Amino acid sequence: MLFINGLFLHSMILSEETQQNIHKAHFVNGIAPDNYLVKYRNIFELLQYRTHLQPEDNFTTYYPDSAEKTTLTYAQFAEKVYRTANLLKAKGISPGERITTISHNHINTVIQYFAAWCMGATVVPINVSEEADRIEYILKSSHTKLAFIKNEYYNKFSEVLNRLNIQIIVHSAEPGSVETAISIYESELKDQNNTLAPDDSVDQETESLIVYTSGTTGLPKGVVLTQYNLMIDAEGISKWHGITKGTVMMCVLPIHHVNGTVVTIMTPMYAGGSLILNQKFHTDSFFKLLAEEKVNIVSVVPTLLQFLCHDYEAKSNEVNQLTDLPAFRHIICGAGPLTCELVSKFETMFKLKIVHGYGLSETTCYSCFIPTELSGTEHKSWLLDHGFPSIGIAIEPNEMEIHNEIGESLQENTRGEIVIRGHNVMKYYDENSEANDKTFEFGWFRSGDEGFFINDETGRKYFFITGRLKELIIRGGVNIAPLEIDEVLMSIPEVRSAIAVGFDNDWYGEEVGALVLLKEDIPESEELKSKIINLCREKLPAYKSPKVVIFSDSIPVTSTGKYQRNKVKGLFGLYKSVQFK
Repeated sequence: MLFINGLFLHSMILSEETQQNIHKAHFVNGIAPDNYLVKYRNIFELLQYRTHLQPEDNFTTYYPDSAEKTTLTYAQFAEKVYRTANLLKAKGISPGERITTISHNHINTVIQYFAAWCMGATVVPINVSEEADRIEYILKSSHTKLAFIKNEYYNKFSEVLNRLNIQIIVHSAEPGSVETAISIYESELKDQNNTLAPDDSVDQETESLIVYTSGTTGLPKGVVLTQYNLMIDAEGISKWHGITKGTVMMCVLPIHHVNGTVVTIMTPMYAGGSLILNQKFHTDSFFKLLAEEKVNIVSVVPTLLQFLCHDYEAKSNEVNQLTDLPAFRHIICGAGPLTCELVSKFETMFKLKIVHGYGLSETTCYSCFIPTELSGTEHKSWLLDHGFPSIGIAIEPNEMEIHNEIGESLQENTRGEIVIRGHNVMKYYDENSEANDKTFEFGWFRSGDEGFFINDETGRKYFFITGRLKELIIRGGVNIAPLEIDEVLMSIPEVRSAIAVGFDNDWYGEEVGALVLLKEDIPESEELKSKIINLCREKLPAYKSPKVVIFSDSIPVTSTGKYQRNKVKGLFGLYKSVQFK
């Protein structure tokens, strides 16, 4: 481990130019990265403050799929956090070392996150649905020392954990369900002290989280976030959405990803709110829980909106009674492709407001949102009138711009790369000098997403995302944004969900295809394929229109709802040598 010009590096050497670019990328509106904009030195101080201020207020209520709910007050939660932090110390974990959590959404996992942060360790969350070789790569490259693992995943992962010499602590285990030599979390917790002595070395710059990005190609990249990253983004989110003491937020997204972790775990802790944690998202209980728990705000991805709409439409022959939600304010939606068609359908169907936003793991979580205080007409206009739903205006912790390929700022209504700089930008990619060189090339974080902005009457920049730059379809040298085609496909009555796919083609390099899920009871036919192609050609120029339609019963997405277009290119292999007119 090395220190170079103030950067704490794990076996990684960065050039002086890259270090300078990373430093520039952490300024926001001229405020230096070490001019901290939160009052807490670390997350331990934050937890202490909240526990002292509101010990008997509920911090979290957990709804497992097959058991009774569990509720912890701030004081009860803090006690379990401190005992867990002391357990980590007893196992030899020191500040700066990495631990992993292998679990679905669970109240113990939230406790383990905060325990690691309070004693200065870094959490490497694992998505249990990932391929085994990818998980082994993550654990090995992150130098993970200890794993908290939910009992039902022990058999699946114990071999790789033992092979990498990672200590194992199993939680929620029944007696006799694992080897007697394995530590059982609940048993060992009882022997730990319920207070925690802070470590003076743990501060704002202590690494807190390493999230491995689900890239479309190549090995995953480890996004390193600091304790300050988590706290400053939580402050920006809470200010934008009016999240304060007593605000109730619900988590239905996986907490191995920053959306679930930062928006609905860290933000309510930062603001003094409470968390309703679900093991999984379920359409049949979603609105019921919003009502019963008097939820104010919930964070989702577009895929879940689609599920809710489809569930409602599927019950059209029944009596659809939407639950009265007097406490509910709005839905936060991002982390995936939201189309005008979907946002219009959802808001019309459920009469609930969607606050669209955008961010990445590399910017801790959210970087922008549409304003919550817009009039109904303004809200609808920014979501529906510009071809893509606006992702909104930059929040306080960061700035945003649109750049060309050489790092120059572009004007209004000009497409280029979305770039971000500010206090919520990641520390760096772990052990990946090449990625750091490219990503911070111009003193901004380069998102890899294509977009543009439009000024409102006061000069505020409303940003729009048109697609991933590396997912752009390049047909005959012309770049085509797939989201533009998605919008047209989703407007076709028979279509439940669809994505545009650029597939290899001998004549144009790439051609445009469409992978389509039909609504229930709509039969597949060659005539319907032709209809879809013709409807697209009515709304799109010929070169942008799909030439091939393939019906499917699923579209691959990441755990956070992002389409994985590159995974389905092979389905169009039969059309590689075809010349389409």
